[in-house]
Amino acid sequence: MTDSTRQKQSPSYRLPVEDTEFLLRDEMRDIRFALEYAKAEHLLRDWGIRSTVVVFGSARIPSPEQVAEADAAATLDAQKADVERMKRHGVYYEAARTLGRIISERGGAFAPKERWRDNVVATGGGPGIMEAANRGASEVGAPSIGFNITLPMEQEPNAYSTPELTFRFHYFGMRKMHLAMRANALVVFPGGFGTLDELFEILTLVQTRKAPTIPIVLFGRSYWRKLVNFEALAEEGMIRAEDLSLFDFADTAEDAWSAMIARGLKTGR
Repeated sequence: MTDSTRQKQSPSYRLPVEDTEFLLRDEMRDIRFALEYAKAEHLLRDWGIRSTVVVFGSARIPSPEQVAEADAAATLDAQKADVERMKRHGVYYEAARTLGRIISERGGAFAPKERWRDNVVATGGGPGIMEAANRGASEVGAPSIGFNITLPMEQEPNAYSTPELTFRFHYFGMRKMHLAMRANALVVFPGGFGTLDELFEILTLVQTRKAPTIPIVLFGRSYWRKLVNFEALAEEGMIRAEDLSLFDFADTAEDAWSAMIARGLKTGR
């Protein structure tokens, strides 16, 4: 019998699903995009997750453990100033943590109705505000989702999202789609470019009626008022005056929950 070892070892002989080099070719981008959609979609359905409450916010907001560690190590004036800023921002972490508990306990994440769970906490899966919201859900024993993205820095999965519901995406567009497509409500904590990008994308989808109207809550009124002059957009005719009613402000976790309920969030209870 002739030896066919070289043929079997050739990349062309590999099954396509086993040929990473082939799957990573530029021409296969559409297939990779479809796989990123399908994997998360099917696993979420396996868990019976029908809807979510999405929590956005900065990955740089410190946890209480990080604040305590920095405080203990601070000796220089500049370091002490950084600690004071961390303490000020740490209030947002605790609020997001509390909100994660409230959403999970009151929203329907625990008791599936005909196998479906509603208003499950979903975040970008990383540290900071994302960690805090996942942590709050974890502390009451509820499932929560982490939609991670591969980045060169800052984005490692936090330890509090449900492991079986912790995803990793390459494409920002597909990650955003999964964050938006089953969201019953959105709460946006202080953040930077990424948070602003996600906020304005959802606002645009709702404004243009490409997505249904959902409760949108901006947490930290003073932060958002300082950061964005929403009224100026209306005054300059860049948005309609009624577009200013697409969102609410809140300064406590309870206020954020109340705003969502007032906007029609159904809890499934």
